Amino acid sequence: MQTPDSSPHLIDAPRAAARRQQILHAAAQCFREHGFHGASIALISKTAGMSPGHIYHYFENKEAIIAAIVAQDLESLLTLTTELRAACNVRAALIERAAEGVADQLDPAGAALKLEIVAEAARNPRVAQIVRDADATCRRELAITIGEIRRATGHEDTPAAIEHMVEVLASLFEGLLVRTIRNPGLDRARVAQRIQIAINDLLDQPN
Repeated sequence: MQTPDSSPHLIDAPRAAARRQQILHAAAQCFREHGFHGASIALISKTAGMSPGHIYHYFENKEAIIAAIVAQDLESLLTLTTELRAACNVRAALIERAAEGVADQLDPAGAALKLEIVAEAARNPRVAQIVRDADATCRRELAITIGEIRRATGHEDTPAAIEHMVEVLASLFEGLLVRTIRNPGLDRARVAQRIQIAINDLLDQPN
């Protein structure tokens, strides 16, 4: 007789999660090395060490794989914003954690994957929608965080003003993806310091 803890669903869930992650890791490698169109399901399955049928069991197509990769990045950012807003000093926490964000954006492998996804979004409406939906959520959460910081220092901003600050912040970080490809020898520590200074200045800009 099975106990609740021995339910097949409970036993299979971790295995399924591990398989999904195995596929996402293989797909990310293939997208980086061969591009979205060059990375066929056959190639992804070979890299993952499983049959194409196993890939389709977890993901309907390559767009679904991209959606899962984007969702993981979004989850990380949402976790970060939650942690920032729980900090005693949200402003100081944002500036401090910005160094981690710079390091993440300057990782060549991660940058190559993100740029490939953006490139596919420019020509594939389904991928574009995935990327834009995630971006909208990111912008909304960053707007809440920046709004809290600004109000704490006496600023009274319109939603449009906060939105513009979010766009500047996003541009700072997304630009790093291109810089790490064009100039792989850049001084990452110095760049992180300058970005922290830029964020601090941004948060002090007048209404």
